[in-house]
Amino acid sequence: MEGVFLWAGFARMKRLVVFDLDGTIAESKSPLDDEMSALLRDLLGIVKVAVISGGDWPQFEKQLLSNLPKDANLGELSLLPTCGTKFYKFNSGWKKQYSEDFSSAEKKAIIDALEALNGFGRQRVWGDVIEDRGSQITFSALGQHAPLEEKRKWDPDFAKRVQMKAALYKSIPEFSVRLGGTTSVDVTKKGIDKAYGIRKLRDILGVKIDEMLFVGDAIFPGGNDYPAKEAGVYSIRVRDPNETKRVTEAIIGCLDLGRPLRPGEDYG
Repeated sequence: MEGVFLWAGFARMKRLVVFDLDGTIAESKSPLDDEMSALLRDLLGIVKVAVISGGDWPQFEKQLLSNLPKDANLGELSLLPTCGTKFYKFNSGWKKQYSEDFSSAEKKAIIDALEALNGFGRQRVWGDVIEDRGSQITFSALGQHAPLEEKRKWDPDFAKRVQMKAALYKSIPEFSVRLGGTTSVDVTKKGIDKAYGIRKLRDILGVKIDEMLFVGDAIFPGGNDYPAKEAGVYSIRVRDPNETKRVTEAIIGCLDLGRPLRPGEDYG
């Protein structure tokens, strides 16, 4: 029982739960499943929620928004595409708060460097390899529409993308480079990453960083979720969406324990 109350006390300190998208609440480029959708709906009923991911806004619409229940409290949801380089809030529709876009010259320098990454053991690609997302340019080694099973096989230990990151560090050191998704590398302006997004959440929502909780699958040095941890957010690394479901269930239980008791209720 003591442990239950300790977790309840921890939950009372958290006002915002932040999730990565691909590999965390959904499989790569895939929609939320029904269980995750229902869990997010329940979570939005008791706490603010944000989703921050390397994907662009259309990916958020397709994977996340189109699969949330109709009764989800969207007013408590913040969306940060392209690793936090964009920010959307709901107010009678989704409104963009900011976008840290590249200049034409910056885009050319990045694309030239990414085009030099040809090879790395690819046998086939599905769709565009380089995608200009305005405020982020993403290199997807097998293409934007590669089958999930092919993505999982290509770089399971991140070794290929670590080599890519090292090469890009030499060719475009003026930009930030992070490993994202299962086969991708994300390039943003220097200092514009998920830590930047976390600070924007703090400033726009008025939530302190120690009142946030972050859940992601790439919380390791070089991973595109790692800057959130570096920003000081209490972070939980998950393996896949199934583990995220169990973590989310626990968060909901703790937050529910953290609320005041209703008449006639107890924690037993």
